[in-house]
Amino acid sequence: MNTVAKHRGARDAVPNMDAKIELIDALCSRAKILPVITIEREEDILPLADALAAGGLDTLEVTLRSEFGLSAIRILREQRPELCVGAGTVLDERMLAEAEAAGAEFIVTPGSTSELLRAGVYSPLPLLPGVSSASEVMIGYALGYRRFKLFPAELCGGVAALKALGGPFANVRFCPTGGVTPDNLRHYAELKNVMCVGGTWMINREWICSGDWSRIRSASEEALRLFD
Repeated sequence: MNTVAKHRGARDAVPNMDAKIELIDALCSRAKILPVITIEREEDILPLADALAAGGLDTLEVTLRSEFGLSAIRILREQRPELCVGAGTVLDERMLAEAEAAGAEFIVTPGSTSELLRAGVYSPLPLLPGVSSASEVMIGYALGYRRFKLFPAELCGGVAALKALGGPFANVRFCPTGGVTPDNLRHYAELKNVMCVGGTWMINREWICSGDWSRIRSASEEALRLFD
């Protein structure tokens, strides 16, 4: 049984931070690319997830930016249990609790607040906090976090910022998200402190609206080939 599977269903016990770091490492190693999904129509939930999975992307960040976010997580956890489904754009403790109740397997935030970081420490789920500066990394670091989402990555300095952060934070790793594209993905993936990347380019809104699922599958396959 892999590390991700071992922790599934263990919501009655709160893993320590080391266990959560291990889980994040496992899911990011599995993912390589974390598709950042915003569901605008309920009927898109399953075909979109199936297209991404067919292209090799089976670890999904479903954002809570729309009214369908929580229901999408519930549906995918019930009907596609082979996928690893997390909640993104979690902004406060209430949303964290709602994502836990919906069955999310991990949590991703766009930024960090003291309230949310402390709630994440006691949550049964691993939380990947968003940061954009060394100071924010230090605040999370003091609470035991060692894995972060750099957001918005390109606006925060991109590859150069990650190289600089690698000096003082030698045991910290990042998932850069925001401005990552097929053109710069390799530059991110080559960095030792990058564990995976987040992106949306393989889920073009026009393709979803037209139901062009084969295009999404192909784009996912092409994205993963950039890691070869």
